[in-house]
Amino acid sequence: QVQLAESGGGLVQPGGSLRLSCKASRLTFSNYAMSWHRQAPGKERELVATITSAGGSSNYADSVKGRFTISRDNAKNTVYLIMSSLKPEDTAVYYCNARHSSIRSLDFWGQGTQVTVSS
Repeated sequence: QVQLAESGGGLVQPGGSLRLSCKASRLTFSNYAMSWHRQAPGKERELVATITSAGGSSNYADSVKGRFTISRDNAKNTVYLIMSSLKPEDTAVYYCNARHSSIRSLDFWGQGTQVTVSS
């Protein structure tokens, strides 16, 4: 079955940086738009960033614009989220999502990786 494996989370001080990775397997990666979402304790899951299947376009939540960058390497079946100038309010479990560019029912989630921003 399709697998999305996130990595790169951890504990970081405010103002620090992290790079999250999500490696996909058992799907044709270049057919999927990819996105990162996050869920903080007691809050709903929210969209953080998206990137189109070919990587030509990306979008960000207002709360992370200018601080986070989403990118992808279709040769490695991997999407990245580079996070800088991290704030305590960025603390959450970060999830990777893959959605087929034309078959909406093909929608997959990873297990998540914890990011904690604290001094």
